[in-house]
Amino acid sequence: MSNLLWKSLIVSPAVLGATILVSGTAIASPSSNAEVTTPETEVAQQSVILAQKLYQVQRYSNDGIQEQGQVTSVSQFSDVQPTDWAFQALQSLVERYGCIAGYPNGTYRGNRALTRYEFAAGLNACLDRVNELIATATADMVTHQDLATLQRLQEEFSAELATLRGRVDALEARTAELEANQFSTTTKLQGEAVFAVSDSFNGNPAGKTVFQDRVRLNLQSSFTGRDILNTRLTAGNTGGFGTDATGLPSGETTQTFDVGSTGDNNVVLDKLTYEAPIGPAQVYIAATGGQHSHYAATNNPYFFDKTDGGNGALSTFSSENPIYRIGGGSGIALNVPFGQGGGILKPSSITLGYLASEAEDPNAGAGLFNGDYAALGQLNFNVGNRIALAATYVHGYHGVGGTLFDSGLDDGAVVGTNAANTLGRNRALPALGSTNASSSNSYGISAAFRPSDRLSISGFVSYHDITGFGVGDDYEAWSYGMGVALPDFGKRGNVLGIFGGAQPYSFNNGAASNDIPYQVEGFYKYKVSENISVTPGVVWLPNIGQNNNSEDVFIGTLRTTFSF
Repeated sequence: MSNLLWKSLIVSPAVLGATILVSGTAIASPSSNAEVTTPETEVAQQSVILAQKLYQVQRYSNDGIQEQGQVTSVSQFSDVQPTDWAFQALQSLVERYGCIAGYPNGTYRGNRALTRYEFAAGLNACLDRVNELIATATADMVTHQDLATLQRLQEEFSAELATLRGRVDALEARTAELEANQFSTTTKLQGEAVFAVSDSFNGNPAGKTVFQDRVRLNLQSSFTGRDILNTRLTAGNTGGFGTDATGLPSGETTQTFDVGSTGDNNVVLDKLTYEAPIGPAQVYIAATGGQHSHYAATNNPYFFDKTDGGNGALSTFSSENPIYRIGGGSGIALNVPFGQGGGILKPSSITLGYLASEAEDPNAGAGLFNGDYAALGQLNFNVGNRIALAATYVHGYHGVGGTLFDSGLDDGAVVGTNAANTLGRNRALPALGSTNASSSNSYGISAAFRPSDRLSISGFVSYHDITGFGVGDDYEAWSYGMGVALPDFGKRGNVLGIFGGAQPYSFNNGAASNDIPYQVEGFYKYKVSENISVTPGVVWLPNIGQNNNSEDVFIGTLRTTFSF
């Protein structure tokens, strides 16, 4: 059969036209014909070929490749030259049969190897063209020799032709069904459900096992193909073990899926953002639920999860530099690229953002500019292909009753000790918390280094200078951490991560003692399937509440994440 096919390709331009694919696949060079599958091995290899074809169809779809209309001259192909071995045959096919098509960019791609199914698709296209010529009384253009050769090829490839035609019929039926029942032409639905079993050993409270959930539905709409409107609905009953050794509120034990909990599984709109390019820049607009880490590079791969807690690290501290937890809500941000990237310094960017947590409130001392806000500026540098650096500055205003690291939420601190978070502290009655407004200036550095594809090292340092509007309200806070991640550990998609450092702390804001509240977290994300992952992990918290007289706290969590 292979000899017959090769001879037919040389002798007849009509047969050569059978290699022209419906999808625009071009003919192969002579050396590729030796690879045509023989009938004896076809059955054994058919499942493999089908899998390869499905992959190719998906790849072509992702690349946006569409078939070009019928060409009228072979000179329309930019990659076909008169010196090519098949030039005359292609020219004859265009003039006599007109069953050649190319790609939208004007190329023919004649050096690509083809499979039996691709050959069959081209044969089917030429058969349809011959039938059209016969039906339009132009049958004199088709020679008897061409028809005989086409008949032999049709018999040889009858199985492939039947399969292709059946597949086309099935695709047409499926496409019609999808078009009739599609949700939207501009919007796709993404979902995530988190089941988490956690227990706190020692601490306050201790020995409590909880089973919590959080479910999110995210509607992603695009109107130009480059922009995206995120509308996220959330319901959950998550909540942390959030008090220190003295019983005061603390964010030290907060886990990522605890942030913004709605309680009792009430459904809320917790995120509404729009992102779009403006020239070379990228703009981010948040109507509600905006976070600095949504638009600014955190440089903490495998620990940070942009979807806010269904993957990555278990604790908020290990997830990202606490500087990104200062403020949140509604506002705007802009990422502007700069640099040519010709040397060791690759293309970099500058990030500017402004988020207000009381933007919707028209009362005095609130609103977009008069209430709590946080303005961010960040320089991002890429050194080579494996190092990323960022220098961050955040200026914030915090009204009475606020906390420093609150992510713009009403749930109190989401990371750090009580001493690091309490603003405008009443020294005489610390249990009252904040009694005055404050402003803050925070400075942070973050870096990520990937020495290999199986190893990632990242870390951060942040310093916070708080100026209170009352007597003795000024204080300072620090935080730092470093993590090591082993992606694809044991299986592709799995991640083994270890992160350690110091939660945000302060020595001059009513701390019980000058002990650093360290934290060490270890977790292993096991990817059960493309849509399910299971993450067991342990968080160790010595010196909780900045007090080495307190018992070491251990929090064990088993998190299961379903995505769809």
